[in-house]
Amino acid sequence: QVRLIESGGGLVQAGGSLRLSCAASGRTFSNYGMGWFRQSPGKERDFVAVITRDNMTYYADSVKGRVTISRDNAKNTVYLQMDSLKPEDTAVYYCAVRLYTGSIYAAMDYGYWGRGTQVTVSS
Repeated sequence: QVRLIESGGGLVQAGGSLRLSCAASGRTFSNYGMGWFRQSPGKERDFVAVITRDNMTYYADSVKGRVTISRDNAKNTVYLQMDSLKPEDTAVYYCAVRLYTGSIYAAMDYGYWGRGTQVTVSS
């Protein structure tokens, strides 16, 4: 059974930075792509970033240039460095394992979701 635990969220002022972490256990972490999604109340879960098992990275247009995804296979951990945060970045951030080879942007192609970590950006 795969388990993902996110951490690093919090309250930050606009323009600030946060670094989210997602610690994985239960599978050979390096064999899988890992993604970050976010969800605000009343909205769908939206793609933020993904890092493939070959360390290719892809980002949502809304965060491109402000967010960096990375991974440390030795620690079974994926990171999301977020800079120049905006109030519209406020959401619960989830990490997940990319299980299928469909669209990298589709939440349905991911599984083993963590419980999420809250990010709140004040104006």
